[in-house]
Amino acid sequence: MKAQTIMVCSGKGGTGKSTVSVLLGARLASLGKRVLLIELDSGLRSVDIIAGVYGRTVYDIEDVLCGRCDGDKAVVQSPLYPGLSVISAPYEGGIVRTAPLSRLAAAMTPYFDFILFDTAAGMGPAFEAGAAICSRALVVLTPDPVALRDGRIVADRLIADGHPQEALRLVVNRVTPDCFGKHAPVFDLDECIDTVGIQLLGVLPESRELQRCAMLGEALPEDCMASLVGAAMAGRLLGQRIPLLI
Repeated sequence: MKAQTIMVCSGKGGTGKSTVSVLLGARLASLGKRVLLIELDSGLRSVDIIAGVYGRTVYDIEDVLCGRCDGDKAVVQSPLYPGLSVISAPYEGGIVRTAPLSRLAAAMTPYFDFILFDTAAGMGPAFEAGAAICSRALVVLTPDPVALRDGRIVADRLIADGHPQEALRLVVNRVTPDCFGKHAPVFDLDECIDTVGIQLLGVLPESRELQRCAMLGEALPEDCMASLVGAAMAGRLLGQRIPLLI
């Protein structure tokens, strides 16, 4: 069976897209799935630290796409999350092109159950390449008007490019009790869903533990709320009916 290809995207930066990508990949791996996370955000590399592969990478996605090495030489196993593999973005430079990324995905799909593409914020070359080759997309946003508006633009673009609406899912990240209410910029979670116009996959709370582990490159405890929400999102991607955790 070939891997499912999923792009993780956002309209604006700072929504926690890379953290969500690693969290979801780690939870899918904990369910016995073989997961490859490919980071496409050239020059703003962070997945290597979050996934614990910092200092272990020899080649990056730019090396692969330019033909300097085969794809398997750039794959690094996460020491924090068994079953999760990573291809990092370069520290600087590089443009993601659709044709070589498609060839890489085709070469890797027989060996993985899921391939996640952590794209750059906005709708530049990384977004376009991911949209061209992925069958599903996760739109990650924070509960604020700018992120909601930009999330809607991204969702509309994906649909206009031929992605069925049911192939898109929404992840609302960094949620606190103060995010919603009559005097808050966003009234409630329904406003997030209605504004972006796609089905909700999960709601991640603001988590100091998640931020600390991401910054230090440590494994996230499986019993913390962020891990539980990540596991629920992974289960839903696998077709399980899991109640929403808020």
